[in-house]
Amino acid sequence: MKWRGRKGSSNIEDLRNSKNLNGIKLQILIPLINFLIKSKIGRIILIIGVVAMFFGYNPLAILNLSSNQNYKVNHKSDEMAAEFVGVVLAQTEEIWHKIFASNDLKYIEPKLVLFRGGIRSACGFANSQVGPFYCPADMKVYLDLGFFDELAKRHDAPGDFAAAYVVAHEVGHHIQNLTGLLKRAKDLKIGKSEKIQNQVQVGVELMADCYAGIWAYYVGYNGLLEDGDIEEALNAASMIGDDILQKKAYGKVIPDSFTHGSAKQRKQAFYAGYKSGDMKICDFKR
Repeated sequence: MKWRGRKGSSNIEDLRNSKNLNGIKLQILIPLINFLIKSKIGRIILIIGVVAMFFGYNPLAILNLSSNQNYKVNHKSDEMAAEFVGVVLAQTEEIWHKIFASNDLKYIEPKLVLFRGGIRSACGFANSQVGPFYCPADMKVYLDLGFFDELAKRHDAPGDFAAAYVVAHEVGHHIQNLTGLLKRAKDLKIGKSEKIQNQVQVGVELMADCYAGIWAYYVGYNGLLEDGDIEEALNAASMIGDDILQKKAYGKVIPDSFTHGSAKQRKQAFYAGYKSGDMKICDFKR
C-alpha cells in the first residue's frame, strides 16, 4: 500500500506511553505502590519495574495486572506502525464519508486507541490477547500494535495490507454500529442458544470483512494499491478464520463454535466487497 508521506488521521488516541500504564488507571496502583514502598524488598521491586519500563518491558504483566506476557518494544518500528495506522484510518475516513454522502447519510468518524498490554474501554477491560476490537459504547477501535507482529509471525499473514485489512475490518464494525446492525444483531441473540448466537456473530464478522473489502476497492480506485496487496489481505482473512485457528489450537474444528467464520467464508466476504465496492452486496446473513 502506498502510504508513506500521506496524511494521518487526527482521531488517534495514543495510550502506549507509561502515563496510562497500558490502560490501567494510576489510582488503581497507588495502594500497591504504597504497600511496596514500606519494605526494602518492595522498594527493590519498584526500582526493577521502573527500569523495565525504561527498556520497553511491561512490568504490569509480571504482576498479572495487564497481560500475562512482557513486551520488548522496538520503538522505531512501533512509531512507524503507529504512523501507518493513522494513514489507514485517514483513508477509511475519506472513503466512508464519500460512501455515506452518496447514500444521503452522515458519517461519524470513530476514534482509534493505540495501547500496549491492556486497556479499559467503555466495553470493559481487555488485554492484548483479545486482539483488536471495536467498542460500540464509545465508538472506538482499540488496537495493540503488538497484534501486527502476531499476525505476521504467529498467523503467517505478513504485509502492510494484511495489517490494513485488520483496521478496515474493525472500522467495518463501526459502520454496522452507525447503521443499527450491531443493535439488531444483539437483539437477535437474546434468548437464543449459544449455537444460534454464534451464527449471528459470524454474520456480523463476515459483513465487517465485506466492508473492509469495499474500503480496499476504493483504495485501489485512488491508486494506492501495490502488487500483492489484495493477496495479503485475503491471506490474512484466511489465516484468522475460525477453522484455521481451532485446528492450530485444538487439532480439530468445531463449526458450531465459530464466531468469525471459516477461512473460506472470510476470504469470500472480503473479496465480494472488493470486487463490487457496493454496500448492498454486504448483506447481513446468519
